[in-house]
Amino acid sequence: MASALKLNGRQKAAILLISMGKEVSAKVFNHLPTEEIDVLTLAIANINKVNPVEKEEVLKEFHEMCIAQDYLAMGGISFAQDVLESALGRDRAKLIIQRLTAHLQVKPFDFARRIDAMEIYHFLQNEHPQTIALVLAHLDPQQSSMILSSLPGDLQSDVARRIALLEQTSPDVINEVESILERKLTATIRQDYSVVGGIESIVSILNGVDRGTEKSILEHLASKDNDLVEEIKKRMFTFEDIISLDRRAIQRVIQEVENQDLLLSLKASSDEVKKVIYENMSQRMVEEFEEELKYLGPVRVKDVEEAQGRIVSIIRRLEDSGEIVIARGVNDDILF
Repeated sequence: MASALKLNGRQKAAILLISMGKEVSAKVFNHLPTEEIDVLTLAIANINKVNPVEKEEVLKEFHEMCIAQDYLAMGGISFAQDVLESALGRDRAKLIIQRLTAHLQVKPFDFARRIDAMEIYHFLQNEHPQTIALVLAHLDPQQSSMILSSLPGDLQSDVARRIALLEQTSPDVINEVESILERKLTATIRQDYSVVGGIESIVSILNGVDRGTEKSILEHLASKDNDLVEEIKKRMFTFEDIISLDRRAIQRVIQEVENQDLLLSLKASSDEVKKVIYENMSQRMVEEFEEELKYLGPVRVKDVEEAQGRIVSIIRRLEDSGEIVIARGVNDDILF
C-alpha cells in the first residue's frame, strides 16, 4: 500500500473510518449522502490491511485539520494560521491551512452567523440601508428575519428592496464592511466575488418574519416597486394560498396542524378558504368546527396571524420534505 503522503482523500477517509471502528463509522455514514457512502464503501473494501504508520499519519492529519477548523471558526484564516504556526511551525501550518481551505468554502460574514442577531442589529441599525442589505443578504435567513423585523417600518421596506435588487458584489466592498464588523464583533473571513441577494434571498427572509411585518414591508415596497412585490409574492406562500393546494395536500396539512390553530385561522379567513378546508374534512369534523366558531368570541389579530403563520410553516415543511407540492406561478408545471 502507498505511503500516507501519497494517499488520495478517499483512501484517507476510508482508513480513518476503519480506525474509528464500526459504531462510530456507522454514525458518520448517517450524516453522508448516498453517493459519498457508496464511494467510501468501495474505498474501504479495497483496503486489505491498514499499515500502522499510515494509520498514525492519517489520524494525525485528521486531528490537525479538526484543530485548524476550530481556530478558523474562532477567528478566521489568519488567526488559525498564526496559532498553528506557533504550535507546529510555519511550513506545517501552511500545509494544513492549504488542505483545509481547498475543501472548505468560507462564505463572507461566516463569523457573523455564530453571533446573536440582536447584537448585529444594534450595530447595523444606524448604518446606510445598502450596508444593512449587504449584511442581511449574507446572514442566515433566521438571523436576517429577526434583524429586519426590528428595523423601523420605512427602513424595512427600503432594505428589503435593496436585498432583492442585489446582484454581484465587489470583494473590496464586502471586505470593507467585514472589517468594520470585525472591530465591533469578531475577526473577518475574506472571499472573492460573491453573488448574493436577489428575489430568493428576500423571500427566504420574509418567510421568517411575523405576518404583520411581512405585510407592512410588502405594502411599503409596493408603493415604490409594485412589479417587484408581485414577483416576491409569486414565490411566497401565505395562509390564503391554501386554496391552491390539491385535495391530498390539504388533507395532509389538516392532519399535521393543531385544531386550535386551524380554528383561529378560519375565524378570520375568507369564505373561499373555509369552503376548501371543509371540503377536505369529515362531516363530523366540519360540524364540530362550525359549532366552535359559532361560540368563539373576539380574538386578537396577532393570535390569528401567529396561528396562520404556524400552519404556513407546516405547509412549507411538508413541501421541503416532498410530501406535498406547491405550484408557484404560471410556469410551475406539475407532473401527475
